[in-house]
Amino acid sequence: MTDRTIETSVQLYARIGGMLYLIIIVVGVFGEAFVRDRLIVSGDATATAANIRSLESLWRFHIAAELFLLICAIALLLILFVLLRPVGRDLALLAVFFNLVSIGVEAATTLYLLEALFPLGNAGYLKAFASEQLYAMASLSLKSHSYGFGVSLIFFGCFCLVIGYLIFRSGYLPKAVGVLMQIAGLSYLTNSFALVLAPAVANRLFPAILLPAFVGEASLCLWLLVKGVNVEKWEEKANAWRSSGE
Repeated sequence: MTDRTIETSVQLYARIGGMLYLIIIVVGVFGEAFVRDRLIVSGDATATAANIRSLESLWRFHIAAELFLLICAIALLLILFVLLRPVGRDLALLAVFFNLVSIGVEAATTLYLLEALFPLGNAGYLKAFASEQLYAMASLSLKSHSYGFGVSLIFFGCFCLVIGYLIFRSGYLPKAVGVLMQIAGLSYLTNSFALVLAPAVANRLFPAILLPAFVGEASLCLWLLVKGVNVEKWEEKANAWRSSGE
């Protein structure tokens, strides 16, 4: 493989990774801020049900977008593994395992968003329940999604910690980005464990936790998209890794 081919390949991986990360961030913000926050009325199951019914197409599009996000996340995970494997294959694999668990939990949790539609439909068997009961069922599905997503972020937080360490040690990506990713990981872990142990505390923590998590992920996304990696230093690490026979 020529130097030019190596440079093109590594930088292409980095740019694709940055684009995938951007898609993930945009879809995630869209789902949280423009759909769930808009349609779900805290403490009011009736209003929430009415909102979802009136904008069912938007709700279904949001669910499909969330599933597409997970497809992008799997592709991004492969790219990050390839880019960071020369720093430490075992740690890169550990990051892969953490993120795969997170993606699996999030995929299962996304089904609760679809499940919330079932009690709000027109099926004949739903006539056995009062309207208030149906609205409560939908709200319970939404609550299950909220907690399931929080659990998925525990594993994603661990992924961010490991990836941040690998970036910090890489020499071909900025140390600052590695530190910001580790801060993002700690933010996710703090919020998610608080959600399990003390939900009221988690509700107060969430706005403060969101900013450092967003900054950490956005910094990696933009660096990959705009700058990529230092190809010369990446190749030095890769050659050393190949020589070690790992």
